[in-house]
This record gives sequence, structure tokens and C-alpha cells, in this order.
Amino acid sequence: MAYRIGLTGGLASGKSTVARRLAEAGFEVVDADRLVAELYQPGQAGALGVAELFGAEHLDARGAVDRPRLAHRVFADEVARRRLEALIHPLVRQRFAARAAAAERPVVLEATLLVEAGYAPDFDLVVTVEAPRELQLARAMARGLGHADAEARLAAQGDGHQRRAAAHLVIDNSGDLSSLERQVEGLIARVERATHS
Repeated sequence: MAYRIGLTGGLASGKSTVARRLAEAGFEVVDADRLVAELYQPGQAGALGVAELFGAEHLDARGAVDRPRLAHRVFADEVARRRLEALIHPLVRQRFAARAAAAERPVVLEATLLVEAGYAPDFDLVVTVEAPRELQLARAMARGLGHADAEARLAAQGDGHQRRAAAHLVIDNSGDLSSLERQVEGLIARVERATHS
């Protein structure tokens, strides 16, 4: 089985930048959000489950999940969010396991709630990308997310303590791009050592 890396971090922490660099280095990177998007397509388990949990009004005319409507519902209601996570996390985990079983090179799952969802034991290495909350907020708003939405999403992700405690490696993305790049090079070297030993 391929060497498995769990890559996590909060909103606008820089984990997607790290994921791109790992893909460039030849790792197979799987974005949990893309897996969720697949599960939300018409007739898929995620779409069927959302309709069952929250009603058919959370699907569009094609039968796919109406993501903005669902996001509005779950980010405003913690109970609804937890119900959605209980539905989606096992489905994502299952899809990733199938991809990892077929992979021939190191495989990465990029997922915001990787630790909180209980996926950490599935990985040989758990890496979290961290940045100060104010910097995350500024980055999220620079991408076009409103202040209230960015605050709600950060709050939903918790303070990061559980994530950092479970990680084998913490990448500090409070500096510039060259600092981030050096840390990613160290991560790549670490995986290469582990996979060639």
C-alpha cells in the first residue's frame, strides 16, 4: 500500500499551497472537497443523504446538493453541521481508502477536518499547516469571503488545538513563501526517507 499523508489546517492556512507543491513533487494529492463534490452529485450517497437529513429543498433541479443553501443551513446551526459531518465523513474516508489502495506513489488527503473527523489513524504521517487566526481571516477575506462568513467558518473549525496535538509535523505559515517552501522541502525529504528505508 502507498505511503499515506494526511494534510490538514484551518481556513486560509496555506494547506492548498502545500498540496500543490506535493503534487509537483510527484505525490498523488486528493482534495477532500473534491470528493465531497462528487458525493453531492445527483444520485450519489451524499446527495441522497442530504435530502434525507434536511429535505429535498436542499437539492437543485438536477438532484445535486445546492451547496450555498446547505452551507447557509449548517454554518448557522451546529447540530445540523454535526449531522452533516456524521453523514459525509465516512463516505469521504471510504472513497479516499479506495484511491490509496490503488496508488503507487505517496498519496495525500487534503482535508480541513481530518483530525476532528477521526481520520488521523488512517495515515502514516499527519501534517498540519498553521497560521495566526488574524492572518487566516485576512487571507479568507482577500479571496472574497465576507467577514461574518470567514469568522463562522473559522469558528466551526475550532481553535486547532486538537489538530496540532494529533499532527506528526506542524508547518508554520506565518512567514513568507520562501519559509513555507523550505518547510515543504523538509516534508518531501522526510517522506522520501520513509518510503526508501
